[in-house]
Amino acid sequence: MKTIVGRRANAVLLDDTHLEQGAIVAAGGVVSGRIPAFEVWGGVPARKIRERSGKGVLVVVLVKKLDLHILAGQSNAQGFQGDAAQCPGGAQIPFFYNSPGFGESGGQWTILGPQSGGHFPKGYFGPEITFALALQQAGAQPAIFKFTAPSTSLAKDWKGPGEGGILDTMCRELLIAIKLLETRHVKVNFCSFTWIQGESDAETDAMAIHYHERLAVLLRHVREILYEPDLPIILGIDEQHPWVKERPIVVEAQKQIVAANKHMAFLSMLGLEKADTSHLTPRGLVKHGERLFETWQQLAKCQDA
Repeated sequence: MKTIVGRRANAVLLDDTHLEQGAIVAAGGVVSGRIPAFEVWGGVPARKIRERSGKGVLVVVLVKKLDLHILAGQSNAQGFQGDAAQCPGGAQIPFFYNSPGFGESGGQWTILGPQSGGHFPKGYFGPEITFALALQQAGAQPAIFKFTAPSTSLAKDWKGPGEGGILDTMCRELLIAIKLLETRHVKVNFCSFTWIQGESDAETDAMAIHYHERLAVLLRHVREILYEPDLPIILGIDEQHPWVKERPIVVEAQKQIVAANKHMAFLSMLGLEKADTSHLTPRGLVKHGERLFETWQQLAKCQDA
């Protein structure tokens, strides 16, 4: 049968989507899985609307634009104690993730939800779930790229651009993820970069003292590879972590960087429920994602002003 790609449509076909002969996806739909032959599906998430005649064409409609939000950092960005059994109900939002040594989406876009790996039978989740759901409820068409590495520091692990650290790996993955969307003729709107990290850099005086400099280099590099000099950035850290309480200079470093740039905001973790001295509980991660959305909203309003 003939295939028609609708250039003015607005639907998302995720990587595991299979359209059988004669299937139709209506404009605005977000689709995953198998769409049976000669059925019309639409909505978010897409559901069967009706059946159609066996004669006609196979219609494939592609999204025109996605709002890309990038989340990176260490364990509280990952959701180390985020037992997926307590994960809020997801939605068919495009999702690309990698947490080296824990789990990944296989170098492809998938559906927002719990991630494989970790130490819970059903996997784990982080603040990206409630953040993305709130974005969608506010009328956005979000896509989430998540790259995390628990118990890692800028000094020892992420390092600087071109130094063979985690930062280089994340940036390669990010550009691959963007290219996958662009090859489908999707316009990618770069909406935010959220960095939740710093606890491990507070382990020693030497690392903490240089945290400001190292973080500034990382943020500048992310903006450069995306060609977005004013990319909105949200910085966060667990202010109650034992190392951070001993060396609060890392918190001050984040706040100083934010204060010097109107396109940045600080995300506090004070008052969120914790499972131990280092990690948020599932309920804490849910609230963290809600706070992230509120912070993003405030930052977006300032940008529009």
